[in-house]
Amino acid sequence: MRIRSILSGLISCLPGGNRWLFSRYRDSRPDAGTSQARYCYSVWMRHLILANQQGPLRGVPHTVAELGPGNSLGTGLAALISGASKYHAFDVVTYSPNEANLAIFDQLVELFRARTEIPDRAEFSAIKTELEDHSFPSQILDEAFLERALAPERIAMLRAALENCASDHGAPISYVVPWHTSLSVANASVDMVLSMSVFEHIDDLDQAYRACAAWLKPDGLMSHEIDFRCHGLTEEWNGHWGHSELIWKLIRGRRPFLINRQPHSVHVAQLQASGFEILVNRPQFFDKGLGRADLARSFAKLSDEDIRTHNVYLLARRLGAGQ
Repeated sequence: MRIRSILSGLISCLPGGNRWLFSRYRDSRPDAGTSQARYCYSVWMRHLILANQQGPLRGVPHTVAELGPGNSLGTGLAALISGASKYHAFDVVTYSPNEANLAIFDQLVELFRARTEIPDRAEFSAIKTELEDHSFPSQILDEAFLERALAPERIAMLRAALENCASDHGAPISYVVPWHTSLSVANASVDMVLSMSVFEHIDDLDQAYRACAAWLKPDGLMSHEIDFRCHGLTEEWNGHWGHSELIWKLIRGRRPFLINRQPHSVHVAQLQASGFEILVNRPQFFDKGLGRADLARSFAKLSDEDIRTHNVYLLARRLGAGQ
């Protein structure tokens, strides 16, 4: 496994290597993640329900931003269809072909029109954050609200905006790549920032959390599921913490992103340092994997909990001035 990972890192250093690695990964997982409307519907509903249950949100946020939408803009499209007015999508590389987005949009509309039950982990095991109730959240999306959200003229307007999706921040949908060079989102203009298995890939966590804090209104919410596993790079789920800095540099190569190897406690500390109050901190644990004696020197001081934490759901509120 280590040799294969190092070879991929070396390939990324060759002209066209990253493009080849990406196409190979994409072709090996044609139905992965946001390529499926039901997955996007399930992800958005989780963020929406948990933000209403555990945070100050009541109903659907007006403006939603998503980091790392991946193979499609489906999660943000689900937010718009359910009643949000604006969606910003931010990524490092361009993933989302618009013909796929349009197909997923049409499928999502039908899922909402049918008041579809939320798919659970039996259907999408990659989603680790579970709900107590998977029925359609009619207490959040009542009939009167949905009738307005799903009005034919509104759906036609959103679909037309998607057909012309670009970096136009005056439109209901904007797709910005690379996100970290964009200064076009006004401060204190976003109600909710969300991501799904993205923050483990961001190299500069301080920049990312502070950017989100700047975008969010006071009391705005961050809702993130973060996956601390090795993403197939090692035999053990936490084997990435057993590699020296030199070996990891070879594995990383010149890929635009990989995994940052930062543990749960670092994300918690970064959130707090960026002006957030953590409302939900729900880690999940594996007892198998590398133990303390197997860690590389740079990770020798990981806490026992960090070593065991393979996933976490974090919901945090942006504090206002003086809080």
